[in-house]
Amino acid sequence: MKELNPLLHSQLRLAVMSILMNVEEADFVYLKEKTESTAGNLSVQLDKLSSAGYITVEKGTSGKRPRTICSITPEGISAFEQYVEALKSYLNL
Repeated sequence: MKELNPLLHSQLRLAVMSILMNVEEADFVYLKEKTESTAGNLSVQLDKLSSAGYITVEKGTSGKRPRTICSITPEGISAFEQYVEALKSYLNL
């Protein structure tokens, strides 16, 4: 059996990656609402995904408000697809 990527096996990180697989980019508030996570926890998990090279995180402003935009990288897409294939091997699909 294929080994499951421990970085993606976390519920919140997997949720973030699943969302980013389906959109071009997502801002922090959107990810926080969709994952129903706290700002602190989401921030920590985004840092882990960014450090692994799976997502990019761009911080800027929208008017006077801070805005954080996340998008998945080609490396992140590949890692996610490999994770899904590993899951399929456990399910005999």
